[in-house]
Order: sequence, then C-alpha cells, then structure tokens
Amino acid sequence: MSEVTRLLDAVERGEPQAAEELLPLVYEELRRLAAHKMSAEPAGQTLQATALVHEAWLRLEGEGHPWRNRRHFFTAAAEAMRRILGAVISRDTGTARRGGAAVA
Repeated sequence: MSEVTRLLDAVERGEPQAAEELLPLVYEELRRLAAHKMSAEPAGQTLQATALVHEAWLRLEGEGHPWRNRRHFFTAAAEAMRRILGAVISRDTGTARRGGAAVA
C-alpha cells in the first residue's frame, strides 16, 4: 500500500492529521493536473492553477468521500477541477453578457 493510499484510508477513518500529511504528498501532482486542465481553457482565464488546486482541495476535503486508492482520489480531483472551471467560465460569461466590462 502506498503512502498516499494509507493516508487516504486514515482520512476516511477521520484521523485529523492525515489530511495535513496527505496534501504535501499530492500537491505537485494536483498542480500538474490543474495546469493541464487550465491549458485546455480559453485565454484570459481569471483562475490560476494554484488557486484551482486549493479550491479543488477544499471541495475534496469537504465531501468526505471514501477514496479507494490513489487513482480514485486523483479522478475525483480532476472532476472537481472540471466543475470549478465550468462554474468560473459560466460566471465570467454571464458577467460579460450583463456588461461586466462596462465603465459607469
């Protein structure tokens, strides 16, 4: 069992220090995943990869899902990032339609 999987199990059991230990182990991989997701988005994105990682982490931590393994965790992270980007794009598009760039 990998260290990540062990910590995911500990998070599921409710061990508070497990999430603190997990984040440094998965951060760089989440950052690469976020950068990849961002590269597919249109130019002028208001969100940066680091912010996307942090927002996804908050969502993952708050969901309380039992992740079976490392792969399941990163699949959930990718889905969270996709949803966050969709919400940001939707918000930015709606703002632009309502004259968000207009100067009063």
